[in-house]
Amino acid sequence: MAFLTATFLLRILSLFHLTCAYYLLLSPPTLSDHNLVYILGASMDFAISPPSLSLPSPALALAALFLALLGIADLTATGLDEEVANHYWSSQAPIRLAFFFGVTGYSYLWKEGGVIGGTRNGKGELRGLLCNSFVFTWGFVEMMGWFWIYVKLREERRVIMARKESRKKAEEYSS
Repeated sequence: MAFLTATFLLRILSLFHLTCAYYLLLSPPTLSDHNLVYILGASMDFAISPPSLSLPSPALALAALFLALLGIADLTATGLDEEVANHYWSSQAPIRLAFFFGVTGYSYLWKEGGVIGGTRNGKGELRGLLCNSFVFTWGFVEMMGWFWIYVKLREERRVIMARKESRKKAEEYSS
């Protein structure tokens, strides 16, 4: 579909970040109790989302600010010139994709009863904070989005290069 360009997908992802920031700041249960979080969490055998997401907190406010910054910065960067934007996002997309692949993989592999995780000792260790359905769903959705953007950028890069090549041939032909 022609309207599903990388820029369009980036804008959608930026608006997703801004929406998540809004709900993390004002109503965290809207996100943590969402059907997608429940379905993905249940299908991957995660415990229910942590109760710390039931009320606004300073940590969630900080996360909301980071998501808002990310959303605004990415939304601003989608307005770059086509070639510059393709170069910028072609360097950003693989890094973000790898990061979210790591977050999702870590969350799944180290969960309680997971492949590597074993059982928790209840001391609030890192895996206890990151291995829940909320973090897994967030990482998975981001990973899917960034993979889609990465594929679209590669397609668009071929079109840009073909357009450059035809322009170059036209200039050689005219001179």
